[in-house]
Amino acid sequence: MTRTLDLMAATWRKSTFSDGGPNNCLEVADDFPGLVPVRDSKVAAGPILIVAASAWAAFVDGVRTEAL
Repeated sequence: MTRTLDLMAATWRKSTFSDGGPNNCLEVADDFPGLVPVRDSKVAAGPILIVAASAWAAFVDGVRTEAL
Protein backbone atom coordinates (compact mmCIF):
# COMPACT_ATOMS: atom_id res chain seq x y z
CA MET A 1 0.00 0.00 0.00
CA THR A 2 1.36 3.39 -0.99
CA ARG A 3 0.53 6.35 1.20
CA THR A 4 0.65 9.92 -0.09
CA LEU A 5 1.11 12.87 2.24
CA ASP A 6 -0.47 16.21 1.43
CA LEU A 7 2.24 18.63 2.52
CA MET A 8 0.62 21.69 0.93
CA ALA A 9 -1.07 22.68 4.20
CA ALA A 10 1.80 21.63 6.48
CA THR A 11 2.79 24.04 9.22
CA TRP A 12 6.57 24.32 9.13
CA ARG A 13 8.76 25.45 12.02
CA LYS A 14 12.46 26.13 12.40
CA SER A 15 14.59 24.86 15.23
CA THR A 16 14.60 27.01 18.33
CA PHE A 17 18.39 26.82 18.05
CA SER A 18 18.37 28.45 14.62
CA ASP A 19 20.48 31.58 14.59
CA GLY A 20 17.83 33.37 12.55
CA GLY A 21 20.34 33.89 9.77
CA PRO A 22 20.06 32.72 6.19
CA ASN A 23 22.20 29.58 6.56
CA ASN A 24 21.98 26.11 8.10
CA CYS A 25 18.27 26.03 8.89
CA LEU A 26 16.01 23.02 8.78
CA GLU A 27 12.27 23.15 9.09
CA VAL A 28 10.03 20.35 10.29
CA ALA A 29 6.28 19.82 10.23
CA ASP A 30 4.54 18.32 13.26
CA ASP A 31 1.17 17.59 11.64
CA PHE A 32 1.85 13.97 10.65
CA PRO A 33 1.62 11.35 13.42
CA GLY A 34 4.52 8.90 13.22
CA LEU A 35 6.35 10.89 10.53
CA VAL A 36 8.47 14.03 10.46
CA PRO A 37 8.75 15.92 7.15
CA VAL A 38 12.04 17.86 6.99
CA ARG A 39 13.08 20.51 4.48
CA ASP A 40 15.76 23.14 3.92
CA SER A 41 14.31 26.51 4.91
CA LYS A 42 16.29 28.22 2.17
CA VAL A 43 14.59 26.08 -0.49
CA ALA A 44 11.01 25.81 0.71
CA ALA A 45 9.81 24.49 -2.65
CA GLY A 46 12.64 21.96 -2.80
CA PRO A 47 12.73 18.33 -1.79
CA ILE A 48 11.28 17.12 1.50
CA LEU A 49 12.70 14.23 3.48
CA ILE A 50 10.14 12.12 5.35
CA VAL A 51 11.60 10.50 8.48
CA ALA A 52 10.01 8.10 10.94
CA ALA A 53 9.24 9.98 14.17
CA SER A 54 11.30 7.48 16.18
CA ALA A 55 14.34 8.01 13.93
CA TRP A 56 13.93 11.80 14.17
CA ALA A 57 13.74 11.59 17.97
CA ALA A 58 16.95 9.52 18.04
CA PHE A 59 18.65 12.06 15.74
CA VAL A 60 17.61 15.01 17.91
CA ASP A 61 18.70 13.17 21.05
CA GLY A 62 22.09 12.49 19.46
CA VAL A 63 22.53 16.12 18.48
CA ARG A 64 21.67 17.25 22.00
CA THR A 65 24.12 14.76 23.50
CA GLU A 66 26.92 15.94 21.20
CA ALA A 67 26.19 19.59 22.01
CA LEU A 68 26.86 19.05 25.71
